[in-house]
Amino acid sequence: MTGEQKRKSEGSSFLKELLHPQINTVYRVRGGVDRIFLIIVVLLLCYGSVMVFSSSYIFAKVKMHDSLWFVKKQIFFAVVGIVVMMLISFVDYGFVKKFTVPIFAASFLMLAAVPFIGETNKGATRWLRFGPIQFQPSEIMKFALVLLLAAYISFFNAKIKQFKYGILIPGIITGVVCVTTLLEHHMSGTIILFLIGASMIFMSGANWKVLATFGGVFGAGALGVMLFTNYMKKRIDAWLHPELYLKTGGWQPYQSLLAIGSGGLFGVGLGNSYQKHMWLPEPQNDFIFAILCEELGFIGAIALIALFVLFMWRGFVIAKRAPDTFSSVLVAGLTAKVGIQAMLNIAVVTSSIPTTGIALPFFSYGGTALVMQLAEMGIILSVSRYSSQKRV
Repeated sequence: MTGEQKRKSEGSSFLKELLHPQINTVYRVRGGVDRIFLIIVVLLLCYGSVMVFSSSYIFAKVKMHDSLWFVKKQIFFAVVGIVVMMLISFVDYGFVKKFTVPIFAASFLMLAAVPFIGETNKGATRWLRFGPIQFQPSEIMKFALVLLLAAYISFFNAKIKQFKYGILIPGIITGVVCVTTLLEHHMSGTIILFLIGASMIFMSGANWKVLATFGGVFGAGALGVMLFTNYMKKRIDAWLHPELYLKTGGWQPYQSLLAIGSGGLFGVGLGNSYQKHMWLPEPQNDFIFAILCEELGFIGAIALIALFVLFMWRGFVIAKRAPDTFSSVLVAGLTAKVGIQAMLNIAVVTSSIPTTGIALPFFSYGGTALVMQLAEMGIILSVSRYSSQKRV
């Protein structure tokens, strides 16, 4: 068999596996969901809902003439999300593998369409609208990328140490997605997608030295884009000296730091934030962590970080106990996705990195994003129903 024939055979075999996945049921024993993980998710959701109410009611009263406008919608979508999560948890996780190609293809097409037919909000064109539903295709792409890479890594697991299969091909897939996202001037989405791809390649067992080299090259390229792109250069200037750019990008990070500094150890009390009184723009969104720090102080912030650490720990425990490579990598990728996004959001709010639009999972206001996050948690819970077993 020639090299070309071999490549075609591998490609057709991979597509066949995606369309007709074979899940080994001999080694799986079904049980209940991982209760610890479920409790952590519910705690994050409850904590987030309380903070959405506390951070938004002044803004909602002024802009929507209903102080409960945001929290009512958030609770509605939370309930819908919980129902979706529990329903998905009863579905065999192998079912989602059958839709890897359609999900990724649809996500990529929607992502590519954003610069042409997307809706613009506050100067950024990142949304698509279908009737009453508005969403960011980049959010769906995060899940689609995790799903595709999990299927790819599980199929080529025996060859994953080789440069071609372990780094080059998944790197190209991740790179194409990142470049497409960058075309809509969505730097935060690009960074998250890159980190998701890099973390999954790393967790697959690929050569970490080569991966680090490629990561360094990407980092240098991203830094070049930020330094020589006028849009990102302004963001960096506002990040370094927010007090000098209060009218052109420095207002939000400046008010965020004031909120965090005002909180002290125990905070000013739940509901007593001063910065949410129209000083910090839309405090229920990306900068909700700043209001949390102001109202609940260092203790409240540590409690939030501890919950995300516990989330990461339990997610990786489920991944380790998963019965096959696909489910293990899928859970690890979904867990890393939440952890990466939470880490970057906190870094933005504390001005550790330049300001960019990154939501805090389970906390930032957003209906469709919350339902999708909980649906992903349902997949993790589905995997947790199964445990590895030796053949008797």
